[in-house]
Amino acid sequence: MRSLPRFTPVAEHALLIELGAEIGDDTTRAVLSLDRALAGNPPEGLVEVVPALVNLLVEFDPVETDHEAMQAAITALLDHTTDHAPEVTTHEVAVCYDADLGPDLSAVAQAKGMSEEAVIAAHLAGDYRVGMYGFAPGYAYLTGLDPVIEVPRKQTAVRDVPAGSVIIAGPQCLVTTLKAPTGWSILGASPARILTGDPARPFLFNVGDHIRFTRVDRTAFEAMGGAPT
Repeated sequence: MRSLPRFTPVAEHALLIELGAEIGDDTTRAVLSLDRALAGNPPEGLVEVVPALVNLLVEFDPVETDHEAMQAAITALLDHTTDHAPEVTTHEVAVCYDADLGPDLSAVAQAKGMSEEAVIAAHLAGDYRVGMYGFAPGYAYLTGLDPVIEVPRKQTAVRDVPAGSVIIAGPQCLVTTLKAPTGWSILGASPARILTGDPARPFLFNVGDHIRFTRVDRTAFEAMGGAPT
């Protein structure tokens, strides 16, 4: 098996650069550092860089460059990515775990042989980082969920899950931004407004930012703008 980073050509206009074998803080830092390095020193023909959890997709203009030249330029940057370590911000995100807002809390507790309060405590104790955006606008996929409450995706998705739902599946967590179906488990709801409405900064979080969940009761949740069900 080839060592990392691993470069894979995609069509005639892109390279996929794999920087880790699994999701984790070290891989996230490597992805974000290379993303910043490419932004600061764009190779000839670079069109767009799309960071993900363990890799980046680098799109280029095939009229100006090719896979070999782009790979060589990126390889030269890899030795200097520590010069482009991303700045991160820590955000506190409120969560209410009332039963109607977190309809899967009891099922997760039963599946893990824990009390509901123990599940909440484990969720609050997670060390969360924004790994990537995907699937829908503002869907920030968070790494760092405590393994003791990891549960698989449901076999059947639930329709019309409200915006603001705090959901988990596998090792990840996210706060939904629109009403949509999901197969993830719903632990609670947050009043946080991740879609800012600002074209210059459309999302509240940057990839790489840290998230700390804090518990609030129903009164505080609604006072902060959370929608009652």
